[in-house]
Amino acid sequence: MTKKKQIVAIGRAAVDLNANEINRPMEETSTFTKYVGGSPANIMIGTAKLGLDVGMIANVSDDQHGKFITNYFEKIGVDTSQIHVDENGHKSGLTFTEIKSPKESSILMYREEVADLYLAPEHVNELYIKNSEYLLISGAALAKSPSREAVIKALLLAKKHDVKVIFELDYRPYSWVSEEETSIYYELVADQADVVIGTRDEFDMVERYKPLTDKEISELLFKSTPHLVVIKHGVQGSNAFDKEGNVFEGKAFKANVVKTFGAGDSYAAAFIYALVKGKSVEEALKYGAASAAIVVSSHSSSEAMPTVDKIENLIKEQS
Repeated sequence: MTKKKQIVAIGRAAVDLNANEINRPMEETSTFTKYVGGSPANIMIGTAKLGLDVGMIANVSDDQHGKFITNYFEKIGVDTSQIHVDENGHKSGLTFTEIKSPKESSILMYREEVADLYLAPEHVNELYIKNSEYLLISGAALAKSPSREAVIKALLLAKKHDVKVIFELDYRPYSWVSEEETSIYYELVADQADVVIGTRDEFDMVERYKPLTDKEISELLFKSTPHLVVIKHGVQGSNAFDKEGNVFEGKAFKANVVKTFGAGDSYAAAFIYALVKGKSVEEALKYGAASAAIVVSSHSSSEAMPTVDKIENLIKEQS
């Protein structure tokens, strides 16, 4: 029998081009360093670096950028057997990042007709989902068809085979037609997930969550499938709620901030790692916060994903 993957993700795998000349606007930036990017890709890279057995379901371009993505996954230890190479000329998304200051960063994304949104239902293998302990769904993959249907198929297969579902909201406004459309699909998937993770702003993209407190959002979700809800508030830390009524407060770790992006993916990677390893929610919140602090102190997102030792050393230092 094939050994089960501890977690597989479905969604965006793309290319990040991070400005080398920091503390200046992008129009004055001459050189960039290339990294693999995209929220679920970053999370799988992070969990692989932490030692989990992970895989990625994605569609990449049939060109040098697509090869760069799959080659890096293979180097890090992310299984690429379910990465489809696009047959219709769609290109992998490009993200240029601007690092004006430790508090002011921005991203410029090229997302028109991108390969990751052409992942199709026929690219989703039932046996691969069945042989996984967790399925990570990224919200950005719900923005367009056929990717949307591919994600819903993966979700239905996970439910069929009792695979736990983690929904990472990953809201990217430029991919969606309207907030109403976002709200419909986010609510649909959130209600079917076991664990829901996102920033407060991302939760507010669901119409019925907007007027509610964090606790009220969790209580609403607990009427459906979820048993754990994590709502992040940046430097203010995060709040986690479980179905048994427990409330957990996670504090942010001090960081020598280089950039403001990448924190969410690194947080999710370490938080998920801790959950998969059977650690408590309190410990998982610490792992997530420590990992986020390490990555915002670095130039890259995927390349800077830390090891377990680095995370645990930071937790000890700041406890």
